[in-house]
Amino acid sequence: MYTQVGLNAQMLANNQAIPKIDANVQNDALREQTDAFESVILKMLMDNAMKNQEDLFSSQKDPGDKIYKSMYREELAKASAGGFGFSQMLYDYLSEKG
Repeated sequence: MYTQVGLNAQMLANNQAIPKIDANVQNDALREQTDAFESVILKMLMDNAMKNQEDLFSSQKDPGDKIYKSMYREELAKASAGGFGFSQMLYDYLSEKG
């Protein structure tokens, strides 16, 4: 197992450039995935919070009522993702590890 100093010395001996990580570069693919993860969390929270919600004006249930409500909550969660802090916290953590 190489230490960082030993690895750097070996790379210099082999005339290889030491890769640098630019702290100002944003990884768009990572940001997209962390926002998607936050979206899943928000969808689960909304599904749980609204599972016993009754409609105010309709007394009849439509056959696709649950499906439409689930689709609506999913799109609402996607639109809200990135604004609650879960995504940023996960992005910061994974950026440090990468």
